[in-house]
Amino acid sequence: MSCYNSVIVPAAIDDVWNEIRNFHRLDWGRPFITSVKAVGGLPGDCVGAKRVLNGAFEETLLDLDDVNYSILYSIDDGPEPVSQSSLSDYRGRIQLLPVTSDNTTFAQWMSEYTADDPQLVADFCNPIYAALLEALRDHFARA
Repeated sequence: MSCYNSVIVPAAIDDVWNEIRNFHRLDWGRPFITSVKAVGGLPGDCVGAKRVLNGAFEETLLDLDDVNYSILYSIDDGPEPVSQSSLSDYRGRIQLLPVTSDNTTFAQWMSEYTADDPQLVADFCNPIYAALLEALRDHFARA
């Protein structure tokens, strides 16, 4: 099963990438992201960096690809339906692509996972990712 959401961000791809590439910084995700706690000593641009979002979602940075503007991460634990007991092999990816006609950015957020109830996970995650992508778009619309 998987999730998929996308949005056009009114900014150049390098500007958007500079805003999102640090795994420990999600200022652009307010008001949906209320807290980001870095766990361990790795900086947010190093593979293996860990974070806890909103005191509930434990995540690990698996890949940071500056050439392809892509972040790959895992959800290691969280509230139902994304808890360790209900979900495994969760891989989320944020990918940016340039829109060359107007120098904007196509941002997509997708995930794949194995779950006891895959549809429940999709119903839980899709609105979160849609809201976060809208927050990213709005962050640049205000700039």
